Amino acid sequence: MSAALGLEAAQARLLALVKPVGSEIVRVDEAAGRYLADDLAARRTQPARDLSAMDGFAVAGPGPWRIVGESRAGAPLVRALAAGEAARISTGAACPEGTETIVPIEDAAVEGDELRAARPASGRHIRRRGLDFEDGAGLLASGARIGAAQLALARAGGHAVLEVAGRPRLAVIECGDELVADPRDCPPDRLPASNGAMVAAMAAGTGAVARRMGPLPDDRAVLARAFAEAADADAIVTTAGASVGEHDHVRGALEDAGAKLAFWRVAIRPGKPVLVATRGDRIVLGLPGNPASAFVTAFLFLLPLLRALQGAARPFPAAIPLPLAGALPAGGARREFLRARFEGGQAVPLAGRDSSALHALAAADLLIDRAAGAPAAPSGAVVPCYWLGNGGIT
Repeated sequence: MSAALGLEAAQARLLALVKPVGSEIVRVDEAAGRYLADDLAARRTQPARDLSAMDGFAVAGPGPWRIVGESRAGAPLVRALAAGEAARISTGAACPEGTETIVPIEDAAVEGDELRAARPASGRHIRRRGLDFEDGAGLLASGARIGAAQLALARAGGHAVLEVAGRPRLAVIECGDELVADPRDCPPDRLPASNGAMVAAMAAGTGAVARRMGPLPDDRAVLARAFAEAADADAIVTTAGASVGEHDHVRGALEDAGAKLAFWRVAIRPGKPVLVATRGDRIVLGLPGNPASAFVTAFLFLLPLLRALQGAARPFPAAIPLPLAGALPAGGARREFLRARFEGGQAVPLAGRDSSALHALAAADLLIDRAAGAPAAPSGAVVPCYWLGNGGIT
């Protein structure tokens, strides 16, 4: 039996198997959460003219000045200012030609059409043409995720449509003889199925379209048929059945379905029995059955896989250094991911660490990344953490 892989080595081997999905054109207003399939350049200059950054007066030359008109946002003054002239101006309005500086309204003294004030330095309170970007400038790189700010930037850059990666199709196969589909009708010797719904919800946050299959029994032939039925998916993820127990049939079913094992077992806790295989161009990811193990391994492997299928520039979550709000004992033989709360700018380790415990998992905001063999950490020690609020910061 081969040794378990380290986390980064396993992640790299997984992503080396990825062949990104194709692209499509969507309206920019519908692109939130998608990944750009090509670099995006500006089609206009922003701002297209010098604009006022303040409500006040655009002035030319030394004061006092004669007020000759007004420039409002969307209704600019069409005439130029000569020396000794001023125009009322609102924030965001175009500066009339000849404007040298802006006198804020709170600094102005106006009597009739005469303006008196201390003259600000030339260029003060003016947003120059092209301050944000020039026509043809790069706005976003291929692989960027479109959030609210990126959507606004694309619109400001003159784009009504964007080319984005297609949504990966994910088949979620949940297996286990002990699972029942309806949580309202679960006898004491069975368990409500929860992993499939959890993993599908995590996948949806990346833009993937998940199709749930199961819960299925621990039966090799049934699982092999399920893999065949999922042939149209871009990726397949299973929960449970990937370990070495007598009733763990995922590996055998994958062999029966014509898949090839890429690697198995990763040196992390929870989640050691992670399995990766290929079936043609499709990637199959086998996750453990305990809920916390399934969540952690989905966070570390499935979500990066789904982002990579969309050409994401940064498929992996970013670690955030945070001080501990309580002491941690020395680490074990495997790298460990501990559930924690975020309170007062600190990571508060949670007591429930059993990989079957969902209550602690649902209460967690963070995963604390503890290296194998890490020394005991006192309260206040800074540790790397992963934010779970939106499936990770990417």
